[in-house]
Amino acid sequence: MRVYLGLDVDELVALARGEQVTPSEAFVAASTDEEDELAALEEAAEHGAVAAAAELDDPDGPVRLVDIASLHLDLDDSGDLAWFATQEIAAVIELVEGSG
Repeated sequence: MRVYLGLDVDELVALARGEQVTPSEAFVAASTDEEDELAALEEAAEHGAVAAAAELDDPDGPVRLVDIASLHLDLDDSGDLAWFATQEIAAVIELVEGSG
């Protein structure tokens, strides 16, 4: 199931180290409609420095980097979320740490 997670920098660092994290809340779209998916992604972004789209069997369970499909970050406070591949997690961490 596709879920959207709001992650903080500590969770990102743990994922980059190969550890698993258990985010406090997972957001699930009301349907597979693109607008509902975007709404869930945006809600996750409000609950963390980075929003992550992940494929999980249990939305309340632990997450590994391999479970994450993409990372999303508001780079300019416009509300528009930039897309990053999981292979770019180090750059995403740098961006988040630099904005704080």
